[in-house]
Amino acid sequence: MEDVARVAGVHASTASRSLAERPVRISSATVARVREAARSLGYQRDTAAAALRTGNSRLIGVLVHRLTDLALSTMYGGVDAAAAAAGYSAVVANGLDNPAVRRQRLDALLARRIDGVVLADARLDDTLAGHLQELGVPYVLAMRTLPGHLSVSTDDLEGGRLAARHLLELGHRRVAVAAGDPLASTGRDRTAGFREVFAAAGVPIAEDQVAATGFGVAAGHRAGDLLARLDRAPSAVFAVDDLTAVGVIGALRDAGRTVGSDVALVGYNDVELAADLPVPLTSVRSDRERMGRLALELLLDRIAGRDVASVLLPPVLVPRASTLRSGPVAGRSLP
Repeated sequence: MEDVARVAGVHASTASRSLAERPVRISSATVARVREAARSLGYQRDTAAAALRTGNSRLIGVLVHRLTDLALSTMYGGVDAAAAAAGYSAVVANGLDNPAVRRQRLDALLARRIDGVVLADARLDDTLAGHLQELGVPYVLAMRTLPGHLSVSTDDLEGGRLAARHLLELGHRRVAVAAGDPLASTGRDRTAGFREVFAAAGVPIAEDQVAATGFGVAAGHRAGDLLARLDRAPSAVFAVDDLTAVGVIGALRDAGRTVGSDVALVGYNDVELAADLPVPLTSVRSDRERMGRLALELLLDRIAGRDVASVLLPPVLVPRASTLRSGPVAGRSLP
């Protein structure tokens, strides 16, 4: 720093302040001169030392259940891009759907003196959001919601309704749900919205037509196995997550049924592979990249002490061959 100050012709304290992320009470000409001197000398600011001095690490922690989940990886990409644009770095950790692991990973993030947390792993039976609140650590929930906590998510109730209306319009009355995890708002709300529309249409969905086996391919296969064994096989299935839908496809195939021919299937999130499956998957699109960006922006607002409010993004149904090629006999409603 002394060398930078000497080359720029300023005091060392002025040089230090000129190299800060947001220089205060220093002219733009001085800042430019100091930064040019730093570049010419190959000087790099010690961000770790700066964090100790200012209490700001410029690090954001992101907790997900599994980054290998395609929906979550896209959401994290939005967080990471927005963080970089704001001069922050994002550090991600996997909770692995395990309460003890979630708490350990969160504690590890906090030990890195992060400035805030994007929590994409919230569950009704979890205490992480309340723990962060008690600690006074700024946080924002992403994808999932909890009552009383700031969040950025898709309107999953409406997303479930969109899936239900689509199938009703195609004539389906005997339907089933691969419902994911009922302790996650994504599973609970998407299922609730779907069932609400069918109940209003006079064809309520019975409990044995709802398989809550969790998210992902393996969980979807378990759900598909259960639904394929129903006494009256469904003409359509709503899976509350696209990877869960992939597992349902496999289970129905094993049971001798073909998605897109004799059974319709709707997924959720519209991940990149949905359109490229052998039978392209009808899915409810959730703008996960935008969700991640907004979550980071709200978190920075919260860190700065500005007023913030939760955001619900609108879902969009994307029809494809998994429903448009199949349906009740000749398009007629089945009892």
